Amino acid sequence: MRAPRLRGLRNAALLALGLLPAFALLPAVATAAAAAPRLVLIDQDGSGPGGSNQMAMMVLLQSPEVAVLGITMVTGNAWRDDEARHTLRMLELIERTDVPVALGAVYPLVRTQEETRLMAALVGQVAWQGAWGEKSALSKDNPAPPPPGPYDVLALEEGEPHTKPIPEDAAHFLIRQVHAHPHEVTIYAAGPLTNIALAQSIDPGFAASTRGIVIMGGSLDPQTDDPEFAASPRHEFNFWFDPEAARITLRAPWPRIDLTTVDVSIKAMFTEAMLAEIAKSTSPAARYIAKYSAERYYLWDELAACAWLDPSIITKERVLFMDVDVSHGPAYGETLTWDEALKPALGLQRVHAQLDVDLPRFSKQFVALMQARRP
Repeated sequence: MRAPRLRGLRNAALLALGLLPAFALLPAVATAAAAAPRLVLIDQDGSGPGGSNQMAMMVLLQSPEVAVLGITMVTGNAWRDDEARHTLRMLELIERTDVPVALGAVYPLVRTQEETRLMAALVGQVAWQGAWGEKSALSKDNPAPPPPGPYDVLALEEGEPHTKPIPEDAAHFLIRQVHAHPHEVTIYAAGPLTNIALAQSIDPGFAASTRGIVIMGGSLDPQTDDPEFAASPRHEFNFWFDPEAARITLRAPWPRIDLTTVDVSIKAMFTEAMLAEIAKSTSPAARYIAKYSAERYYLWDELAACAWLDPSIITKERVLFMDVDVSHGPAYGETLTWDEALKPALGLQRVHAQLDVDLPRFSKQFVALMQARRP
């Protein structure tokens, strides 16, 4: 058999001489295009160790189809610096220290912890406040310690990372990477959208220069007995934590917006059977999950990542126009939606809101990625 390189040189020469039709080279071009990795930037509130935030990043890090250009950290489920340490250590343990980590926003754009605390007496509490959450008292005589502050350094269960974040801030790192690969990069945003809103505000051409954005956020009408959502069907933490950032992001001119909602996320639970199957593998990723992902909860962010890798796992979606309530009243941070006929005369964008999932197929995909040994 002729060596591929020699055959390629021969074909190129014949094409130049007009002795080979151009379509004869199409299979080689198609093969090269198929091998090109899909570029993604991860923006995440990486609480840990293990859990949904870390496992979601691992979905993209483990996929052989994907090149992760970097990870940017934002306060959400935990404080930014604590999340960054967990994420850097995860990258070490799964042998992916080639991926840079940049520090982003510590606080939301407008919402404050104190305002949220004061407003609770008027508008009611929310079940999950992320980094702002109070710890429960063990007993009447053993009150809960105060929650850690944004710059407190707590011991990590998995050990301290040896690597450090890069010196560039998240917003400028995102902008630089997108413009280095115009119209090729997808933004995967699975935490509060503060970093994304800052990047768009600094560079109005940022969103339009991407391939699109994948967001874990928003809620329409989840069918559930879970009290966190049954009584507040339009509440979702990422939008609630920084409503103004969510509004800026949703109104930016992305080529496409894919949104993994509460409605679909609560249908995907991390189960004992999934953990047991992952634990059969000896890959670094599987060992990390087996040791640190003990919590059984919804696979919020993992589903968003897997649906980007394989959109066919999503079996139902609604295309609608979306915004976020920023009135600072009882509905502050809740999801607003309209169809084409009823939408306001504002700069709203179409959103592909995911509503249902092929659960067996998603579970199989997720487990396989976590079991894989990525070169």
